[in-house]
Amino acid sequence: MIPKHLIVGFIFGISMSFISWIVGMIINAILAKTEYYKKISNFNFIKSETTNKNIGIKYFKWIVKNTFFKFFNQKIKVENKKTDLTEIRHEMTLSEISHLIGFVFVSFFAIYQCFNQSFVFGLTMMIPNILMNLFPSLLQQENKRRIDKLIGR
Repeated sequence: MIPKHLIVGFIFGISMSFISWIVGMIINAILAKTEYYKKISNFNFIKSETTNKNIGIKYFKWIVKNTFFKFFNQKIKVENKKTDLTEIRHEMTLSEISHLIGFVFVSFFAIYQCFNQSFVFGLTMMIPNILMNLFPSLLQQENKRRIDKLIGR
């Protein structure tokens, strides 16, 4: 029974993570029109570069840059020195918050499934959620900090 819950939970987690991207974009579009948005746009979960390195953001960044994921958000791309860094930072913020909303969305389903199906099923759902929502959000936060340094110059 546990292997079945592992496989089905993982597949369900991948499906829910893809759906959560759409949910995140919709809710983010609504949130972007509020005063509250400015406060959350500068929020950082992990400020330490050492912690980011320890959890593997460097490897995740390599995966995003060197696989098909690089084609997902073409607006977040520095092409030359004339690129508007403020606009790129804005797009990063949109992406970051959309992924965070998606992470919370799937997390609620995973918690529900822990009680409804099994703990293993819900926990296995969180693996793709972390890889497809939390890590992209943390990567955007790291990139925003780097861009803020460049804008400050």
